Amino acid sequence: MNKAVAEAPLTIDALNRMAETMFVEALADIYEHSPWIAAKAAAERPFVGTDDLVEAMAEIVLTADQEKQLALLNAHPELGQSGTLTSASTIEQRFAGFDRMTQGDAERLATLNRAYRTRFGFPFIIAVRGQKNAEAIIERLQQRLAHDQSAEAKLALDEVIRIANFRLRRRIHDPQQPVA
Repeated sequence: MNKAVAEAPLTIDALNRMAETMFVEALADIYEHSPWIAAKAAAERPFVGTDDLVEAMAEIVLTADQEKQLALLNAHPELGQSGTLTSASTIEQRFAGFDRMTQGDAERLATLNRAYRTRFGFPFIIAVRGQKNAEAIIERLQQRLAHDQSAEAKLALDEVIRIANFRLRRRIHDPQQPVA
């Protein structure tokens, strides 16, 4: 994020007034490696509040074609695995304890991640905020392996939107909205 953007309080009012490029830069990382969502949202301004922006960005995701949705899902890292993580993903995974797993848990997670990707064609995605710990998330991964393709793709997109909701609410100062 641009230093000037990072230093200014990020409010809905400020976002509504920003040049399109600044708006996109300020929100490009809300959806993992998918600045196209922020770019489309920029065209939908002005937003009344954080809820309005959250809903607009979610609608962009839900109405995108299947190819873009799959690319968005595949932009997410596998939980507990090394690779190119955004700073938000690094913090979120650390928060859940993936950086403190035992060797056995790490191997179990890697095996389940491979099985999930093979079955569904994208990584397992869950909003780690609001989850108890890494073990609970691993159990949820194991349960979700039983879903059919259509149900799991919908659930994965819902989780992506939930992650973005948490990120937006932490990024935007809105006295009318609670911080997640």
